[in-house]
Amino acid sequence: MQTQNPILDEISKLTTAAMGLAQAAGEEAKAAFRSQTDRLVAEMDLVRREDFDALKAEMAVLRAEIDALKAARPARKAPKAP
Repeated sequence: MQTQNPILDEISKLTTAAMGLAQAAGEEAKAAFRSQTDRLVAEMDLVRREDFDALKAEMAVLRAEIDALKAARPARKAPKAP
């Protein structure tokens, strides 16, 4: 047989309410932190990783082309001194 204890019921309700408030406060803090971080990143004018990787690959292709052009060109002779 189960007995009803009003004091324990109230403590249980208060604890549940406090946990809900703590969870809501945690979510609000997380949202505020994310907002501040996004603002800081925007002010720093950072580049996205995908854009950086694409530019890096393009630069590698260009360097290879430059090296191929340098290898194909005949060697220059130094001008003679008068």
